[in-house]
Amino acid sequence: MLHASLVISDVEKSLTFYCDVLGLPRDDSRPDLGFSGAWLNVGKQQIHLLAVDNPDPVHGRPPHAGRDRHTAMSISDIGQLQERLDAAGIAFTLSRSGRKALFCRDPDGNGLEFVEV
Repeated sequence: MLHASLVISDVEKSLTFYCDVLGLPRDDSRPDLGFSGAWLNVGKQQIHLLAVDNPDPVHGRPPHAGRDRHTAMSISDIGQLQERLDAAGIAFTLSRSGRKALFCRDPDGNGLEFVEV
């Protein structure tokens, strides 16, 4: 996989979440695509944030993002991520499967999963 694209409503708000809270680096090589957005590096892959009209409902999504469309990423320390999310006041749930996995949503309701490897 090369990248996952996520629809967002506010680039700066999303960058605060993805860069400041999650610690993902921004890739400034994104060309002018005719709409606002950002590219973020996740290892050798990327997340493309697209500031376009959202065709999906933002409200009424399952509280546990693992029961919804979500993008999964590996991390080395789930405890550190929990601390960062707590400090930022961002709700999350843990996997019920016994895996070291955490689920949360970005400011636009996009589901994210983080699995400790």
